[in-house]
Amino acid sequence: MFLAAEERYEVIIVDRMLPGLDGLSLVKTLRGAGVKTAVLFLTALGGIDDRVSGLEAGGDDYLVKPFAFAELLARIQALARRPPMAAVQTVLRVRDLEMDLIRRTVTRAGRRIELQPQEFRLLEYLLRNAGRVVTRTMLLENVWDFHFDPKTSVVETHVSRLRAKVDRGFDEPLIHTVRGAGYRVGEAD
Repeated sequence: MFLAAEERYEVIIVDRMLPGLDGLSLVKTLRGAGVKTAVLFLTALGGIDDRVSGLEAGGDDYLVKPFAFAELLARIQALARRPPMAAVQTVLRVRDLEMDLIRRTVTRAGRRIELQPQEFRLLEYLLRNAGRVVTRTMLLENVWDFHFDPKTSVVETHVSRLRAKVDRGFDEPLIHTVRGAGYRVGEAD
């Protein structure tokens, strides 16, 4: 899976029945990490529900075993003819802070930082918007999927916890409050 996310391929061929991680979960994980490489499911699971779930998981095509090699080759060539997608960013960095979206790890100056899932999403959003002011409303909508103000301190509480993990023990903080506006990751004003 790591190679599929880190290397550039024209087409990825995936079986639905992989040892350990099933093909659907693999493709969902890749799509969630922003990998846009064309995916062809090549599998013995050929029911309508199987094909629909494969395409809904992010597959671009679905071929059922047994198959004719000429058809497989034609499908691969058709997928490979699609225009190339922009490079996928799977590692986010701000100075010595690094987030690997595939491995789901965060390090600062080489030291591993353990984050809860919500803290990870919060930091990912902040890093994707590094250098820009991110408002409380933006965080509520994009991290918590709230499209209303819950009138709680959920944002402030999580930012405080995140600061304690990311900035404590380092000379220069990376998470800054912009008074009256929101938060910014990166350089202070």
